[in-house]
Amino acid sequence: MKINVVCPHCQKVNSIPKKDSYTKANCGSCKNSLLDATPIELNESNFDHVVVNSEIPVIVDFWAPWCGPCKMMAPVFNEVAQKYPLKALFTKVNTEEQQMLGAKYGIRSIPTLIVFKNGVEVKRVSGALDPLRLSNLVNECL
Repeated sequence: MKINVVCPHCQKVNSIPKKDSYTKANCGSCKNSLLDATPIELNESNFDHVVVNSEIPVIVDFWAPWCGPCKMMAPVFNEVAQKYPLKALFTKVNTEEQQMLGAKYGIRSIPTLIVFKNGVEVKRVSGALDPLRLSNLVNECL
């Protein structure tokens, strides 16, 4: 069985064997590691491509640079992302720069996390989460 994952570097769609864990997985296009779990920035031009083409859950952090709770949660988001390479894709949307995406998804408070599976919103949580609550949210959606 194969799953489609979006490369965090070049955003090409890769079809890879579905496994419980991976020791190595490189993008067929840019050759960078698909195991790089650093959250990727989404914008109006790449949002739909990444969300629709990922067969693993996509966790989107809607945030803003002036938001205190967002700044507190950013290192937690980055840290938890490292635990889920090729299990979940962690992404960020700066609502100051991407106001149309914030409006499209009805973001009323930040930070707001939305989890998408197969292009469909399955879960939404507003407010900063600690590592345990964020991990629990991701595990619920795997």
